[in-house]
Parts: sequence; C-alpha cells; structure tokens
Amino acid sequence: MRDFRKLDIWKNGIEVVKQVYSLSEKLPSEEKFGLKSQINRAAVSIPSNIAEGCSRNSEIEFKRYLEIAMGSLFEVQTQLILTQELGFIDSNELEITFDLLEKEAKMLNSLIRKIKNS
Repeated sequence: MRDFRKLDIWKNGIEVVKQVYSLSEKLPSEEKFGLKSQINRAAVSIPSNIAEGCSRNSEIEFKRYLEIAMGSLFEVQTQLILTQELGFIDSNELEITFDLLEKEAKMLNSLIRKIKNS
C-alpha cells in the first residue's frame, strides 16, 4: 500500500481543489446547486481517486483509479471552459487553474504510462 500523502501527484491535486473552490466562489448564487456543485465535486474527485488507487493491491487497479482521476480532470477543464463561455469567470482568472490542471494531467499520463509499461 502506498502513502498517497507523499505523492506529488496527490499534492498537486489538492492544489487544484483549492484553486477550483476559490474560483467557484465567484459563480452566481443561482449556480450553487448547478455548475458550482458539479465543478467542486469533480475537482475533489481528482486527488480522492489517486488516494483510493493507492489502497489497491495491484498496479492494474491503481492505474484504473488514475484513469478515473484523469476523467475527473477533463470534467473540471470542461466546466471551467463553461464558466468562461457563460461569462461567469474571466479567462485571465482561469489561467493559474488551467496551468495546475495541465501539470496534473502530465503527471497522471506519465504515471499511467509507467504502470502500463511495467
């Protein structure tokens, strides 16, 4: 069993969550149970799936949870694009979050490939 708290990929995922929560506070109150809730849940799912994957006994299962985390990351990206397209959040405010998400995606891809090739 891996200690997920020591993984840079998990730590970066936590930073993504904090950044998304900060951004989602800027959404209108009528989005509280819509886009705001959805984007926060998807963001939380990224490090949560990494952590859950660490509890698995096989590399195949761990890889599967990393793939689920990647899916959640793509959800967050899509939802952030929607916030921009709907005029809720300015593209300049999203830049830091998109950079964190890109870093996380690269880390996930790298680890998934490493497990796949071993």
